[in-house]
Amino acid sequence: MNGRWLLRRILSSLFVLAAVLVLNFLLFRLMPGDAVSTIIDPSFSPEAKANLRALYGLDRPLWEQFVIYVRQMLTFRFGLSFLSRKPVWDELLSRLPVTLTLTVSSMAISAALGIWLGVKAAVERGKLAERLVLRAGAVTSSFPGFFVQLVLLMLFARALPIFPLRGTLSVPPPDGFFNVLLDYGWHMALPVISLSLMGFGGWALYVRNLMVRALNEDFALMARARGLSRRRVLWHAFRTILPPILTIFLMSIPGLVSGAVITESVFSLHGIGTFLLEAISGSDYPSAGASFYLLALITVSCNLLADVAYGLVDPRVRVGGESR
Repeated sequence: MNGRWLLRRILSSLFVLAAVLVLNFLLFRLMPGDAVSTIIDPSFSPEAKANLRALYGLDRPLWEQFVIYVRQMLTFRFGLSFLSRKPVWDELLSRLPVTLTLTVSSMAISAALGIWLGVKAAVERGKLAERLVLRAGAVTSSFPGFFVQLVLLMLFARALPIFPLRGTLSVPPPDGFFNVLLDYGWHMALPVISLSLMGFGGWALYVRNLMVRALNEDFALMARARGLSRRRVLWHAFRTILPPILTIFLMSIPGLVSGAVITESVFSLHGIGTFLLEAISGSDYPSAGASFYLLALITVSCNLLADVAYGLVDPRVRVGGESR
């Protein structure tokens, strides 16, 4: 791998993060609403108002606030939330398990199901299995995510109360760790199912197209001519499409994380997505800025890892201006 190319990619990623920091700082201060009114009650005494302004650094010049903001973002010490008066990092950590459960579970299910169906469709090309996969992929990709989730919520939580209507845990929560775990899984099941239904179709179509191309390559035709078993031919073909699958997997993570904002809002989950919406609607600069910064960091990191991983997984690829 070319060291200069890697250095350029790292520098460009840092430039993107720097631009995000500047835009975040300016954007939340140009938004409608007043952060001071969020944290300062009109009935407070002048001394109390001055102390609160000093606590959040709102009494300092704008350039000094920007320096403090950048230092907080780079050190992951995001300051205090305007709304909860708690450290933003603690708020994010308390909501992280819900978002991780939602994103990791749905990503694993949709990727595994989509890859399996895509390979199946490529093998059964021209048959009923392929037509079903193609139609299922087209249907699941054509509906807006929130619409599918609202329909599932109305069907399986309101009309047929199989799953809970809202929340992460029952109120009051059950006694015992095992019962709490079961209750948590029961509440998270429908959100995970909804994201998996919306995600597997794209995986299936993508993998099907890759496998069809790989099975028509010379190495696959030669393997069949040599009398290799169907399973071995499929395995060799699948190995050749692993680099683009890994790339699309890494690049889909940011979209899934940002999509959790809608999912958590629809199902009223106590996650980072709802935390971000509450921060924006409440002009909570520290919370909103930290959330957007983390989303940008995840996006840039995944894009960089996708480029690097593609060159490492596929030895035929040489990045950074070398021969291909």
